[in-house]
Amino acid sequence: MQVVILAGGKGTRLAPLTDSLPKALVPVAGRPFADRQLALLRAGGASRILYAIGHLGERIRDHVGDGRRLGLAVDYVEDGPEPLGTGGPLRVALDAGLLAERFLVTYGDSYLPIDLRPVMAALAASGAAALMTVFRNDGRWDGSNVAIRDDRILLYDKRGRHPQVTLDHIDYGMLALTRGFVADQIPAGEAVDLAEPLYRLSRAGGLAAHPVATRFWEVGSHAGLAELEAAIADGTVAAP
Repeated sequence: MQVVILAGGKGTRLAPLTDSLPKALVPVAGRPFADRQLALLRAGGASRILYAIGHLGERIRDHVGDGRRLGLAVDYVEDGPEPLGTGGPLRVALDAGLLAERFLVTYGDSYLPIDLRPVMAALAASGAAALMTVFRNDGRWDGSNVAIRDDRILLYDKRGRHPQVTLDHIDYGMLALTRGFVADQIPAGEAVDLAEPLYRLSRAGGLAAHPVATRFWEVGSHAGLAELEAAIADGTVAAP
């Protein structure tokens, strides 16, 4: 099972911790976040990792290496001179022959304590080109941006373009995609925000949904970092 980790951002909300350190290497309860995230992904069923790196990405490459010490096989793609957004690196990986036929995508600051195997199985069963894991949020941890019905996303809308639709779920931070989705939806050589092709796919009824019951954690902000550290310390969240 392959997981792509989007880790090219500057992590400005974590300054000054990220002034000279990529967000993926910020210490979390005494260990670099990448080590904790990779251990969690491996426990969830991942065997292959593809890091999409950019700002200070060489530090991630130097630390994680080929992944063998973590029981994983790790490859890398880089943004290049200009950031490619959350979608552009997937096209780079596709054109380099580095993507599996079906693969997962998460973010370099997401900590998601779930089994990944049911997510991949749901994508295969759906027949869709893309699947989004979602969590019943009701505005608790961040603004809800998803409406679902059964196994489909009725609307994924991060911009409030359809105020008449009640959004009660949130994008959990784990996508399951196919190579066909990348080939069809992400042009080569362009910066692409994944939210846009996913929005269009939801409007067309082609975005599958996989609800999860376990809340998400993140280290994209000082508040999120402190919350995750406290949850690890008291055993609220798994820390393999």
